[in-house]
Amino acid sequence: MKLTKFEQYPFKPFILEAVKELGFFEPTEIQGKLFPIIEKGDSAIGQSQTGTGKTHAYILPIIEKINPNLNEVQAVITAPTRELANQIYHEILKVLKHANEEENFTVRCFIGGTDKQRAIEKLKNQPQIVVGTPGRINDLVKENALLIHKAEMLVVDEADLMLDMGFLYDVDQFAGKMPEKIQMLVFSATIPEKLKPFLKKYMDNPTYVQVDPKQRTAEKINHMLLPAKHRNKVGLVHSALLAFNPYLAIVFTNTKKKADEVADGLIAQGVKVGRIHGDLTPRERKRVMKQVKDLEFQYIVATDLAARGIDIEGVSHVINYELPSDLDFYIHRVGRTARAGYSGIALTIYETSDEDALNRLEKMGVEFQHVDLSKGEIIEIADRNKRQNRKKKESEVDVKVKSMVKKPQKVKPGYKKKMQADIDKVKRKANRLEKRKNSRG
Repeated sequence: MKLTKFEQYPFKPFILEAVKELGFFEPTEIQGKLFPIIEKGDSAIGQSQTGTGKTHAYILPIIEKINPNLNEVQAVITAPTRELANQIYHEILKVLKHANEEENFTVRCFIGGTDKQRAIEKLKNQPQIVVGTPGRINDLVKENALLIHKAEMLVVDEADLMLDMGFLYDVDQFAGKMPEKIQMLVFSATIPEKLKPFLKKYMDNPTYVQVDPKQRTAEKINHMLLPAKHRNKVGLVHSALLAFNPYLAIVFTNTKKKADEVADGLIAQGVKVGRIHGDLTPRERKRVMKQVKDLEFQYIVATDLAARGIDIEGVSHVINYELPSDLDFYIHRVGRTARAGYSGIALTIYETSDEDALNRLEKMGVEFQHVDLSKGEIIEIADRNKRQNRKKKESEVDVKVKSMVKKPQKVKPGYKKKMQADIDKVKRKANRLEKRKNSRG
């Protein structure tokens, strides 16, 4: 069998076998930087955008370091959402299924919305790797059911999202019960100021690894802008979805309330829609994720919960019903499409009040195609800045011409009319010269 470039690292044979089955040939940039650091036992902060391979950057070396003969918790991995925790858990299982039967590796996933008593019963035998949400892990530690006092590795994934959702308090509670010389691995798309005291408390001189994307968004995303023009936005979304006929589309809103409004509006127009936001019960969220996986929905309406940490396969289109206030979330949202080498479309419906945000996105390197809807089809239209730039150019000419025409020192009746006639004369001459110059060029 063809060797992969993972062979250069001291991974057990079963891990290398799993890597081949997963279809990985060459480590991503963050993996190549983190594997040696984690192997040495050093703490690290990894800053990278979604889709850079960070999950395997820590699970592969952690599995390598686990002692299968030691039946105690050796590593704790925390994630802000149940879906992300579940994803990490299943990625670990994919690797561990290649281990020899005599190597008795154990991993458990503990998340909110599940039966806590059943989880406590399962903990009569302590797992070697624990994956879960901070609240549930903290509950089990407080019950003295989950014994983490000997675990030497702690992963905090999506730390900035943990901070936003108020979960760092729980992490702080149980991290304080872990060994002082803990190896902590923190992953975050951004490092906000409010996160720094937490990092300083648990990390003594960590290695900082930042992977700057070659471009802010995937190369194969076509970013489109559609002006709202005071039209019904739910109607525009409905028309756009019909025009695109996507394999799978996610419509993003900023709030749970708006997500429900958009979903209800689309359903009223006869469209079957799934919805993902924080107000769904754990059972509802689990059911929706299963339906999405089973391709029961062509359309999903979601809040930014789905932009970070939930990996939904096969998203061909992303529609921003509204722009997020934090423009980094634009990057996370559109990052749901054009994954694994596929292309994707990201359509943003914008208002005139979004102009500043759009200019900032363009400065971040996002190139927009300007489109509109006509007779049920997406058509290309002129750049929204074209008219603005023309007006600006015209006003510059006016200023220049006015400076050339002097206001008379002694004002006589009708001077304004005469002055305007002089301005127009100079302006016509300037325009003729400009045309002549352009025809030569």
